[in-house]
Amino acid sequence: MSQPDKAAVKSYLIELQESICSALARADGGAVFETDAWLREEGEWLGGGGISRVLREGAVIEQGGVNFSHVTGKSLPPSASAHRPELAGRRFEAMGLSLVIHPRNPYIPTSHANVRFFIAEQQDELPAWWFGGGFDLTPYYGNDADCRHWHGMAREACAPLGAGAYPRFKQWCDDYFFLKHRGEPRGIGGLFFDDLNEGGFETCFTFMKSVGDHYIPAYLPILQRRKNHPYGERQRDFQLYRRGRYVEFNLVYDRGTLFGLQSGGRTESILMSMPPLVKWRYNWQPEPGTEESELYERYLKPQDWLAE
Repeated sequence: MSQPDKAAVKSYLIELQESICSALARADGGAVFETDAWLREEGEWLGGGGISRVLREGAVIEQGGVNFSHVTGKSLPPSASAHRPELAGRRFEAMGLSLVIHPRNPYIPTSHANVRFFIAEQQDELPAWWFGGGFDLTPYYGNDADCRHWHGMAREACAPLGAGAYPRFKQWCDDYFFLKHRGEPRGIGGLFFDDLNEGGFETCFTFMKSVGDHYIPAYLPILQRRKNHPYGERQRDFQLYRRGRYVEFNLVYDRGTLFGLQSGGRTESILMSMPPLVKWRYNWQPEPGTEESELYERYLKPQDWLAE
């Protein structure tokens, strides 16, 4: 099995952060990403740091964050070792890029993407390493063309691992981004993978790069098509209500959020995924026959968007 090249992974992630921020800032046209480089204090969790880049109050993007982090620790936290209990207690190194874009227009979906690399080491034993990541889409008002495009890009991103990768990682995404307490998906999915080390380092690294490189081609055309769609207070109110589901998932289920908090990570960077405005209301249901009810009836149901 080929040995992991941590320097190559880190270099790629930093370059990916820059390319994604540049593309999104050009598409927004009204704001820039603020850069916040940070270092984690030495201590219980050892050290590390990262670069957080946040765009606020843009013409198209209400708030978006693209965060690179590279941290080390004395012991893998429970969220990272849950599926590999034999690695519990090992010293670890983790690096990744995570982003969430909350658009202003309710007809533009929220998007999320993440690519990450872990390595766990123990004296006198070979290091254990793996990749994870994916991207998913959370619409407020569904659109079939957007769903087909998004999943088409997800299928292309999976090409380096062969034809079976997309169905496998699509299903994993549908299962993972599911709010069990609500009995509903967070959105229309995409692809999700974790604990990937099959085929050696170069194979897995090539696949992770493919996922990272396909995010902008997947999201930007949707953002550009929908950014001038007219909307009013009703659509804005529904968007803020549905953002509540996003918050619920990130704080209750998301492994990345849990890992960051359990490993003593930087709170501001971990919670940059939260939307700037959100609403909850008691026992609300959309009126039958409306665009809002269509989201529940058609789009919040896992399906094969690429079926002929």
